[in-house]
Parts: sequence; C-alpha cells; structure tokens
Amino acid sequence: MAPEVKPNALTLHAEVGRADVGGGMEGDAWLLNGSLPSPLIRVRKGERFHAILENDVPDPLILHWHGLTPPADMDGHPRYAVREGETYEYDFTVENRAGTYWYHSHAHHRVGKHAYLGIAGMLIVEDEEEEGLGLPSGEREIPIVLQDRRVDPERGLLHYSNPDTVEGVIGNEPFGNGVNYPYLEVDTAVYRFRILNGSNARIFRLAREDGRPMTLIGNDAGLLPRSEDVEYVDMGPGERVDLLLDLRDASVGEVIQLGSRAFHIGTGLAGEQQTHRQGHPLELLKLVVAREVEDSFEMPGTLADPGGPDPADAVRERTFTFTSDRDYHTRTMMEHHINDLSYRMDRIDERVPFGETEIWSFINENHFPHPMHLHATHFRVLSREGYRGLVLPWERGLKDTVLVHPEEHVRVAVRFDAHPGLFLLHCHNLEHEDVGMMLNIMVER
Repeated sequence: MAPEVKPNALTLHAEVGRADVGGGMEGDAWLLNGSLPSPLIRVRKGERFHAILENDVPDPLILHWHGLTPPADMDGHPRYAVREGETYEYDFTVENRAGTYWYHSHAHHRVGKHAYLGIAGMLIVEDEEEEGLGLPSGEREIPIVLQDRRVDPERGLLHYSNPDTVEGVIGNEPFGNGVNYPYLEVDTAVYRFRILNGSNARIFRLAREDGRPMTLIGNDAGLLPRSEDVEYVDMGPGERVDLLLDLRDASVGEVIQLGSRAFHIGTGLAGEQQTHRQGHPLELLKLVVAREVEDSFEMPGTLADPGGPDPADAVRERTFTFTSDRDYHTRTMMEHHINDLSYRMDRIDERVPFGETEIWSFINENHFPHPMHLHATHFRVLSREGYRGLVLPWERGLKDTVLVHPEEHVRVAVRFDAHPGLFLLHCHNLEHEDVGMMLNIMVER
C-alpha cells in the first residue's frame, strides 16, 4: 500500500530508484518519494492544495491531477514541464466533490514511459456529504491501482523500451499498488474498493470470478445517485470505479478472485499481423478471507446528486473523429489523430466559451479502442451508437474519461465552468497520446 500524505506544503521528489514488487523481486523504477505506486494524496473539498514537484529524473516532468479542475497553470499541461534539477510549485483550492481521482506525469511524448516506470498515484477527495452516508472506511476502504506490466527479471521488471504504439503497451502480468500478483487478507464484511485502471493501454472487464455481483456506487467524478449491482465493469486506462463487495457470507479460508474477463473489442487490424492481446483474461487481485466478524452495514437508499450539464441547455455541437496512420518509413510507428490532427503544443485546436453547454461527439473510425479524457471539467455521457450501443451503468453520473470502442459514436454534454485557459482533450491509451492523439482546448471568457 502506498504511503498516505496530505497536500500541505507537500514535496514530491522524483528520482530513479529500485522498487520491491513482492515475491522477492525488485526492479528499476521512477519513483515519487521512493514509493511505488506514488503516495496516496488525501484532501478535503475546499482545502488548499500546496505541493512542490522536485524533478531529479533525466526527463522533463510535470504532474497532472486527473479529474480535479484547478486553474490552467496548475493542471499539468506539458508546456509547464520542468527539466532535471528544477521544481514546479502547485498552489490551488480543491473545488471538486468527494471522489476517487489520481495523478500522473503529463510530459510531452513521455507519459507512457513515466506511468509505466512508476510516476502515478491515487488522489482521494472527501467531503461532509459523503461522510454522512456511513460507507465502509478505515481498513475496509481499499484504494487500489490496477495495472499490467511485462515481467522481465533479466532487464528489470519495469523495463520500458520500443513501446508498441499500435495497440499500446500491454503487459503479461498483473500489478496492484505496485505488487505483482497482489493479494489481500479480508474479514467477512462489506468492503469499499476504490479502483483505478492505471495501465498504459489495457482495458479491464473487472468481475468476480465466482460470478457474484458487485455493487457499483461511484465512478470518475464521485458517487452516483444510487447503487446498482453489476456483473462486471469495463474500465479503460484512466477510468475509476467505486465498488462495494459484500463478503459477509464468505467462509474463513475462502479465496475470492477479482479478474479481467475475456472480451471482444469489435474489430481488429485488417490486413495486419496482430496479437489481439487486448481483451485477454487476466487475474488481478486475490482476496483471502482470514477472519469472521460481525458487520451491520446497510446500503443507503440514495447516495449523491452528481449535478453536471443539462443537454437541453446546449448551444452548439462539435465532432471529434479518431483515426490512425502507419509511418511507412519506420514500418512500426503509428500516428494517432483527432480530426486528422497530430498534437502540437503551440497550436490551439478548439476555442470553447466559458460556461456554455455543448454536445460533443466522439467517433471512432479505426481499429483501436480509445479511452478519451478531457481536462478541466466533467461531462455527462448521453448516448452510444455502434458496437455496444448503450450508456453503461458505470458511465452514468459524471465522467472525465469515456471508452470509445471501434465503430462507436459516443455523445456527451460538456460545460467548462471551473477556470478559463488552455487545457487538453486526449486518448488515455498513453502510447496513443504520446504519438499525437491529443488536442489543445482554449476555454475563453
């Protein structure tokens, strides 16, 4: 479990080090404050967030607070990246409701490398509304970063080179909070799992292997209006879910496995050699029932109103189409585009009026799934046409990242009403982002 810290004059020191990943193994890693994953930051809505990034890794570095809505110069845009030996100061007020957020590097062309090597951690916001619900807490609240990595003992467990920019980097083994094949001893009680898909590219179809339901209570932007039992949850990189697992009928000694089920993404690389690794099953987290206890938890009838933009107030629509091209000079590189554009840091791609509601369409015209992430706001998913054809339970409420499979058209209602300035829209398949799948969005008063 990562150490827990508060952003009260917090120093986050980035350096190259070694990480213990369990099972007697360790590997080279890039660490914040010596921790893999990075420290868990816990803060309350309305509090000051004051942190200083000290960069002692040999790449430019800047941190993005994924899901929070700070001012533009605090958001982690790549133009603010600092070189080795330099620092960057963050100082803003947390304006977001209680929820499960996270943070990671946003250095241009290096996001995939930095996240894979270890620079990413969870960020939990608390408030009085959520506390009043009496949800499981303390030892029965489990924040967990789920990832996949390639295990290569000879070259280092976290070795990252020659990344696959077609599908993105997909590993062969699971990690939970930095530990290979993680497991957790649990009581016969109700647990709250705050789960982040912190992978570079792998989509999880998260489920209990015994087929029992999980209770969905929240997603990217906090609690949903009410709970819902679900058989599985699809999670693209960058997405979060808040789940309750009721283990009160389990027996001491029982093993409950959480895993990613096999699934199909709808299409593949027509005419190309391919691995089809996306959608393969993977064990993720083993729960070992160690103690029998009494637990009288009762689910609240309602949770919280997430608010958000009303599509009836929309004043305009925009369309964002996703395509990819092969670079035939290298025969390996793919460039991924939004509206036929490859990212340039000095170009403004869209100008959006502050405070106005719009409908944005995300259209995926190529062979890869794209988890699309928007900075500085949250959006409401309105509809999905094509492959899956519906808004899924974990996409209700408010989101900052939505998974768009091949041949899908997803419509969302968007309103920027936190801060003006330059922000980003990009794919959260980190290798896709690093080779061009990102746009600059200027929010103007």
